Amino acid sequence: MSTTDTAAVGHHDASRRTPKRAALAAWSGSALEYYDLAIYGTAAALVFPQIFFPEGNDSAATIAAFATFGVAYVARPFGSFLMGHIGDRLGRKTILIGTLLLMGVSTFLIGCLPTYSQIGLWAPALLVLLRLLQGLSAAGEQAGANSMSFEHAPDDRRGFFTSWTLSGTQGGQVLAPAIFLPLAAVLPEDALLSWGWRVPFWLSAVIVVLGFVIRARLDETPAFQDDVADSDEPQRAPLKELFADHSPAVLRVFFAAFIAMVNTMFQVFALNFATSEDYGIGFDSSFMLWLAIVANLVAIAVIPFWAMLSDKVGRKPVFLTGLVGSAVLVTAFLGAIRAGNEPLTFVLGVALAGVVYSMPNAVWPATYAEYFPTSVRLSGMAIGTQFGFALAGFTPTIAGALMGGEADNWWRVAAFAVGACVISAVAVLTGPDRTHTVPTHLVGVRAARTPAAA
Repeated sequence: MSTTDTAAVGHHDASRRTPKRAALAAWSGSALEYYDLAIYGTAAALVFPQIFFPEGNDSAATIAAFATFGVAYVARPFGSFLMGHIGDRLGRKTILIGTLLLMGVSTFLIGCLPTYSQIGLWAPALLVLLRLLQGLSAAGEQAGANSMSFEHAPDDRRGFFTSWTLSGTQGGQVLAPAIFLPLAAVLPEDALLSWGWRVPFWLSAVIVVLGFVIRARLDETPAFQDDVADSDEPQRAPLKELFADHSPAVLRVFFAAFIAMVNTMFQVFALNFATSEDYGIGFDSSFMLWLAIVANLVAIAVIPFWAMLSDKVGRKPVFLTGLVGSAVLVTAFLGAIRAGNEPLTFVLGVALAGVVYSMPNAVWPATYAEYFPTSVRLSGMAIGTQFGFALAGFTPTIAGALMGGEADNWWRVAAFAVGACVISAVAVLTGPDRTHTVPTHLVGVRAARTPAAA
């Protein structure tokens, strides 16, 4: 393709892009997904051990409840193949509407489930089934939203517009404790355990309706439309192409995605560690929920800044700085909880989840998207991230096992978190440089790689 042709393609694509609408669509779906995940994680830490599992062994019930949280992350890797294939074969819009509806219905039905005292083992069995459906939805949601916003964004602002997906993530994580907090504070324990916990799950229906209206009105990305039009294959096989030509990029995303375990460490494990009678720390659950709200509000404010910075200096410097900071602060944060120091825990928690973790969180959507061409972008991101996120899903369970019921074993969990940050850092460090300078229609295309973009 000549320089004139390339410029013409870029101009033609730009005339059909709708970056603001795509970013809003990404935000709404991501907010729903992580509202649902955060509600489930909060309920798994505070409520589910008492209502979905037999009485008699609180520690075993807590570990079992955390395991149901992780079940969705088992489904996500398998779902990533299906959702990735659909998204790269049929389009970004198709996958975004499908995942939104699947997540919303599954979450609403969790709020309708009978408890263990009512139907016995069927209660946790149905809980696991619906959690698996949530996992299938999540397998395609973020990759679809990232692909949509990435391909609609101007070439020099891809970091900013794709970061809206992660701003939605933090928004959902603000909504969840903001709804649970007054319920836990106002309702008597018997009311919370009988019906109060159900309300946040039912309210997800509101987000589903709003998200559906937004996504139904969104156009397919010009990059995907042009890629389909230019394809020589009447039956596209994105997964075959992905593993034949881009398997190193998939592995890189897989290992880089280990950083997500810091988030579940903060949102789920730390809540149980600080409040459970098993560890004797004695923090009030309201204090930890307020910490999550403030940290996520800070994250919403700073994520766009880190993303815009990556549009100027590149993805790697921002990503790697956040990884180093996360390794340091997650250790300090867990140590502060063990010391029972509430003010220090609050400050370190906000610094960790609100500021430092927001650096890789802001730029990974654009970083991973720039590893792949349009034809396999959604499947590459979906498969790579979902296998990597599987570790994050089981972080509370792994952390609980490492603790062994003893609060003084917190350093084992910290070492586990640091190890995940180091693995992620190596993956990103060995990846391509200056991908933010490559035009969207040439990103990930091997023939287009130059010394400046390789």
